[in-house]
Amino acid sequence: MNIVLFHSTFGLRPAVRAAADRLHAAGHKVWTPDLFEGRTFDTVEEGMEFNQTIGKDALLKRAVLAAAPYSERGLVYAGFSLGASVAQTLALGDAKARGLLLLHGTSDLAANATVDELPVQLHVAEPDPFETDDWLSAWYLQMGRAGADVEIYRYAGAGHLYTDPDLPDYDEEAAEATWRVALGFLDSL
Repeated sequence: MNIVLFHSTFGLRPAVRAAADRLHAAGHKVWTPDLFEGRTFDTVEEGMEFNQTIGKDALLKRAVLAAAPYSERGLVYAGFSLGASVAQTLALGDAKARGLLLLHGTSDLAANATVDELPVQLHVAEPDPFETDDWLSAWYLQMGRAGADVEIYRYAGAGHLYTDPDLPDYDEEAAEATWRVALGFLDSL
C-alpha cells in the first residue's frame, strides 16, 4: 500500500519516523511530509501557536503539494492528531484514495462531502479531551452519511497521543494494540 503519513502539532518527530519504519517493515511504501518545514515542538500549545501562524489553508496546501506526486497511485491517507485532520481532508477530496487511517484525531466534514465506501479506521483515547464522546458520535454519523465505512477503536485510560513513546501520553499496551489493528486494516485494503 502507498501511504502518506502526516505528523501531529508536535511536528515531524522521531515517533512519526518510527511509525513510518513500522509500516515500511510491514511491506508498505510510506511518505512523511514535513508540514512544519523542520520545526518541532515540546508542547501542544507551542505547536498549535505555530500552526496558527501558518494558517489552515496554507497547511492544507502544503499537504496537497506533498501528496500530489503519489496520489495517482491510490493513497492511504494517515495521520496523528492534527495530521489525522489533514489526512481526513485530503482523503475525502481524493477520488482515488484507498483508505484513511486516523490516529488520535478527526476533522470537520464539508456538508457536501461524499466518498464511495472509503475504508476508514480511527484510533483514539477514551476519554480524549480533543475527541469528546459527543464529537465522535456526530463525526461517525457524518462520515457514514458521506459514504465512508468507519471503524472506531477506543483505548480506555490512554492519553491523547498515546502512540508516541517520547510524550507523557504514551501507553505501550494501547500503542501496540493500535498498531496490530491498524496493520490488519492496511493489509485488508
